[in-house]
Amino acid sequence: MLGFVLDVIFTVAALRALWKLLQGITVGMKVGTVDSETARRGPAKGVHMEKDPVCGTYVIPNRALSMSIGRDTVYFCSAACRDKYRAKTA
Repeated sequence: MLGFVLDVIFTVAALRALWKLLQGITVGMKVGTVDSETARRGPAKGVHMEKDPVCGTYVIPNRALSMSIGRDTVYFCSAACRDKYRAKTA
């Protein structure tokens, strides 16, 4: 009796795993399709990012803190990084 119950539980678990695998494959196939408009235009362009000189984090310039040094602008991820940079260059 116990063996039969374990067999049923194992079978149900195996069928559920197989079902989830098949669902994942079908979703992946749908995501990977490209319509003709996207194929004609080509891939979307990425966002330009700048590297924080203190910690190395990449930031989006229009959302980051910045500091002008002559003609150059330096971008920072936080006020702490900006203050560290300012202390080093002062």
